[in-house]
Amino acid sequence: MLVENINPFHHLGITAAVAAIPILLFLLSLTVFKMKGVYAALLNLGVTFVIALFVFKLPLGESLGSIGQGALLGLWPIGYIIVMAVWLYKIAVESGKFDVLRGSIAGISHDQRLQLLLIGFCFNAFLEGAAGFGVPIAICAVLLVSLGFKPLQAAMLCLIANGASGAFGAIGIPVGIIDAFALENVTSMKVSVMTAFTLPIINFTIPFLLIWLMDGWKGMKEVLPAILVTSATYTVSQAIITVTIGPELADILPSLLTMGVLAMFLKKWQPKNIFQFEETQTRVETYTLGEVVKAWSPFYLLTVFIMIWSLPVFKGLFAEEGWLSFAILKGVIPGSSIPVSVDLIGATGTAILFAALTTVATTKNIRFKDSFGLLLRTVKEFSIPIVMICAILGIAKLMTYAGMTTALGETVAKTGQVFPLLSPILGWIGVFMTGSVVNNNTMFAPIQATAGTILGTNSSLLVAANTAGGVMAKLVSPQSIAIATAAVGQTGNEAALMKMTLKYSFGLLAFVCIWTFILSVLF
Repeated sequence: MLVENINPFHHLGITAAVAAIPILLFLLSLTVFKMKGVYAALLNLGVTFVIALFVFKLPLGESLGSIGQGALLGLWPIGYIIVMAVWLYKIAVESGKFDVLRGSIAGISHDQRLQLLLIGFCFNAFLEGAAGFGVPIAICAVLLVSLGFKPLQAAMLCLIANGASGAFGAIGIPVGIIDAFALENVTSMKVSVMTAFTLPIINFTIPFLLIWLMDGWKGMKEVLPAILVTSATYTVSQAIITVTIGPELADILPSLLTMGVLAMFLKKWQPKNIFQFEETQTRVETYTLGEVVKAWSPFYLLTVFIMIWSLPVFKGLFAEEGWLSFAILKGVIPGSSIPVSVDLIGATGTAILFAALTTVATTKNIRFKDSFGLLLRTVKEFSIPIVMICAILGIAKLMTYAGMTTALGETVAKTGQVFPLLSPILGWIGVFMTGSVVNNNTMFAPIQATAGTILGTNSSLLVAANTAGGVMAKLVSPQSIAIATAAVGQTGNEAALMKMTLKYSFGLLAFVCIWTFILSVLF
């Protein structure tokens, strides 16, 4: 905060109403005015700039510096991570590894309930962790349809399954981005730890819900051992990782482990009744163990490099007096006091870059020239989403430095000790409107943290609740619905799909709200 007075109207209610204009206008732009996300973000960036400059009296240099800092964060490390993650995925597809990987999963069992656990849940979570941004919903829904699932049913199941992994998509960016705000006593690691009090309950429940939606109570009983293996392995491993390592690998490692454990379990056990929607036989390719291992290699490499980058010893190299401290470029936005820094080597995106380059170097089916073509295509595809992220981060920085976030936090804190009950709803609204847990935390995490400080409630808990509530909105956000229907060839049936998933989104949100309130009392 770089202003002397956060209450320019000398009335907190009026001040908060003005401070909330960027958020309300952003929501209206997406819903009522039907604007594209990037245009809505740029419009609101301009509006926020005017309010910060003329109403909250943030000096011109600091206002421009705030936008510059937000834009740089959007490009590096966030945009860097997004581009590198999707590039690695495209390399796997282009080299043919992804086809083998997909076939190896489908060939484990002919029972479509077990295929749902393997593809709709485990592989969905893995792709969410590796790429995110709609990739898992689109790919897994198509895979399920190719195995005989009905299109809208496949889309619905993948959307619901994504509720177990959406908090840590694209190498944990939704939680990792918290560090970009430099919030008081709130870090991405602390938020990651707090998610372990809520998300495991949801994660354990979702596999049961998926099988129940597919084949009712009878189906749950018939494949109960497989459900328990899936739920327990994923839930326990993710909880351990979020508490000990952090958000970066919180989807990738648990999903790989769960898929492996479930695959080994299914070699020894299969249900007595094999469930299939249709009698038509789907041709499943068989692959050797060597082919399967090679197909998974891009993601083994990704896991290894990110684990190295996450080690305290490695991070220590970039500390103030570390051997590689020179690799962090630091400075100040010209004309302002706003600091900026760029971590060239220690950024998570660089770990993914090394995984991608190593994959190309060890794969015969793709050349470096072709892979760089894929990289350029990825940059073009994600240029607009990254601009949108930069604009939203600019808004967040303007609101923070101008004291707008603090004013909003003080206002919502006046709801008193009931605020934790409502906290996840902010997150749900943010993701419903933007389709992104990253954007949601960018907008609302500072407000949640400020409210926590004022109320004396654990701020990390409220930011974690903002994240968890947001994930529940991914089931029904217009962006997710559009991706899912397009993937399964059901464009035009978005309303039908939303109707199918809405009650589950609300039900999970209600649990997060009540549980967050209980945790706020305990903490």
